[in-house]
Amino acid sequence: MIFVFFLIVIGNYTTLPNHNTAQTHFDTIIVLGTPSETDGTQSPEQRERVSEGIREYNAGVAPHIIMTGAAAHNRFVEAHTMAKFATAQGVPPSVILEEPQALNTIQNIYYSAQLMHQHSWSSAEIVSSPNHLGRTALILNVFNATQPQLAIDWHTHPAHWPAEYGLGHELLFYSVEAWRCFQFRLTGFPSSKFLPNPIAVH
Repeated sequence: MIFVFFLIVIGNYTTLPNHNTAQTHFDTIIVLGTPSETDGTQSPEQRERVSEGIREYNAGVAPHIIMTGAAAHNRFVEAHTMAKFATAQGVPPSVILEEPQALNTIQNIYYSAQLMHQHSWSSAEIVSSPNHLGRTALILNVFNATQPQLAIDWHTHPAHWPAEYGLGHELLFYSVEAWRCFQFRLTGFPSSKFLPNPIAVH
């Protein structure tokens, strides 16, 4: 019975969407925040997320990058740390927008979409760690349904796993996210100003 339940959870996770558009070029890349180290340097996941965003920008996927994330877990604003890393890697500061308010993934999407609409942008490639993209996709679908005035076309794109992480680390992260996504599929997201109406997750 436990094995069947495990298969259901994993099956749900592996069938989550990764896009709502077929386009391959976007108005912007959104790099989702994750905490910096306690001394303000890049954490392994933050480094890989930003590095992938840079690779996609250099490949011409989008002409702009939004770095999103507040000082959610320590005193360092994730968006600013990420932007500094990107400019140090040669990305022009003029193409980077910092979104410094978001405290979680739902807020990452909400505040980034606000920025996009302020610039008349409507599409984004969203970069994050591989395990994080399923939950991100669920949020995006609900966000578009509950915030139609801020709705965007989107496609998720995985960053590389940090070289510092072993297989066990990666499997643990995938397992935790699979369970969280299964819970959201069952219960939906709570109503808030970011997702103003409780709504089932599809």
